[in-house]
Amino acid sequence: MNDPTRYRAWIEVELEALRRNFQLVRRRAGPNVGVLPMVKADAYGLGVGAVVGALEPLAPAGYGVATTAEGIELRELGVSREVIVFSPMPPQDVARAAAHGLTATVSDLEAVARWAEAGRARPGLSFHVAIDTGMGREGFDWRECLNWAPELVARAGDVVRWSGVYTHFHSSDSADRAATAEQWARFQDALARLPVVRDQLIVHAANSAAAVRWPEFAGDLVRPGIFLYGGQPAEPGVACVEPEGVVAVQARTALAREAPPGTAAGYGATHVSRGWARWATVAIGYGDGLPRCLGNQGQLLVHGRRVPMIGRISMDMTVVDITGLAEVAVGDVATIIGQSGSERITVAELAEAAGTISYEILTGFTPRLARLEREHE
Repeated sequence: MNDPTRYRAWIEVELEALRRNFQLVRRRAGPNVGVLPMVKADAYGLGVGAVVGALEPLAPAGYGVATTAEGIELRELGVSREVIVFSPMPPQDVARAAAHGLTATVSDLEAVARWAEAGRARPGLSFHVAIDTGMGREGFDWRECLNWAPELVARAGDVVRWSGVYTHFHSSDSADRAATAEQWARFQDALARLPVVRDQLIVHAANSAAAVRWPEFAGDLVRPGIFLYGGQPAEPGVACVEPEGVVAVQARTALAREAPPGTAAGYGATHVSRGWARWATVAIGYGDGLPRCLGNQGQLLVHGRRVPMIGRISMDMTVVDITGLAEVAVGDVATIIGQSGSERITVAELAEAAGTISYEILTGFTPRLARLEREHE
């Protein structure tokens, strides 16, 4: 399964680099801080089975997912550590989540009541409380703790255990620290007014950017995601610790030919050769997750050289201009992300060219691309 000669296009996942990124987060966060990797969306598109298998020997504090189905998948993979579902849980998911011993996160009192009801059939369940300090998508209002917290305790009763509390930073990837510091201050204000003993709760807030840039906001636990997978967690131009590259996206050259003057490339004929040129067709397209907007914008690597993508990207193919590279032949490897010779294209670079973020690039690659695991560089 790990033989790339079987595939037209594929993703290679460097598991040792993944582990080194995890250990770097652990060092940055500090010796008394747990590390809970986010493995939602199939471990950001890399393959959750391989990722969890690589991280398990490092004793993470648990794993974070976004859906009940993702949590159940981890249980089916044999994960016994805590698995936290970091999204409001639809009512129809509650019984299944409870049956598999997942940890719910709650953002309203009705969710607490539903989780407590499930706990009567499945003793030992716990939950974390989300506090909204400015993100706006989930959580109890940080200003209203005195109103909702006593009722939350009452609804949980002694059936389910309130084991953690967290918030989420909205701007920890930006150059200015002020917004993140303000959210942390709001979070601390809310914690001070909770009707529970602070030492009984796991407190956490830091995503990848905050974990490696501002460890003073770590709390008891950090929740790295994109950094583990080789994506730059900060905005372009913002100083930040660099992760190691984990992902290489590659495809085969399916055709190499001469293009006479006036030859058009792709739908809409948005690129036309001005003189004699040499073009190659690479077997990857937007059906594989390569952003269509990279047509006439992006680059890839062939034989250690950058070559431009020309014309509109098709569902299954991308045309590149290889003029001057007579040695390029059918079957040669083109690198969309990764290293070729002395040149390298990072996830962040591809994302910037596409006008998006590394998260969308990685999670956008479709199942047509085989995920090949590499234990060593």
